[in-house]
Amino acid sequence: MKAVLLDGIVLGLGFGLLGVGLTLVYGLGGVLNLAYGELAVLGAMVVSLVKDAGAPLALAAVAGVAAAMAAAVLLDLTVMRPVYRQSGEHRVLLGLLVTLGVAFLIEGLLNWRDPLGALTVDIGGGPIGIFGVPMPMSSIWASAITLGAGAILVVFLGATTFGRAIRSVMQDEVGARLVGISPSFTRTVIFALSGALAGLVAVTSAMSSPLTVTQGFDLTSFALIVTVVGGLGSVTGAFLAGLLLGIVDTLSAYYVGQYITSVVLLGAAGLTILIRPRGLLGR
Repeated sequence: MKAVLLDGIVLGLGFGLLGVGLTLVYGLGGVLNLAYGELAVLGAMVVSLVKDAGAPLALAAVAGVAAAMAAAVLLDLTVMRPVYRQSGEHRVLLGLLVTLGVAFLIEGLLNWRDPLGALTVDIGGGPIGIFGVPMPMSSIWASAITLGAGAILVVFLGATTFGRAIRSVMQDEVGARLVGISPSFTRTVIFALSGALAGLVAVTSAMSSPLTVTQGFDLTSFALIVTVVGGLGSVTGAFLAGLLLGIVDTLSAYYVGQYITSVVLLGAAGLTILIRPRGLLGR
């Protein structure tokens, strides 16, 4: 049982970081980015290409994260501009349609370029005992990278001037503009950060199992579930929901079977909506 719980925590940390990237964009711009998973896959394919060209793994990972970040910034500076000129439900609906179209475009290009593309990150070294359970080195590295990224993000949002500016735009966009904060520039930075998180999640996920070119919508679905359960716009809620759902996922796979885990996760999301419509920590 301890092994299952530890596997769930490792998976949940990845889920949490995946949800954070999506919830930041929603909290700042009121848009759910349905191309988010495809950005992660794009980053993964760049890592695979650079690694296959003979570059060190660390350099390939940086290139993949940078590629996902650049794609996210390009998305914000082009097709998202008309979306931000809308407000309320019109912004949400147009954002869904635009980002869904971008997701289909990226998936089509990646499948055309390399339909069998996949990223596998091989971390050498034997298992290390954690609470008496031998954990693969890849799981330990993935968890350490995720926790480090989460800690940096918390410090950035809570202890820096720009982080406080981001939170002010989330709370009151008009008021932030009146005191000299540019919501447009802030959204671009958040899109870049979201893309970087997507690329990072792609690398850490590939440490456990191959990440294929067709998994973009699966990643987006997981991110949406985590975001809804944690509370739209809540970074802490996304991390908490990711941990809980990761444990639920591994327990259901252990006791019921891997084929039904998606149904269990959707059921957990539905139950959360019934009990707390705004999510665990949503406002």
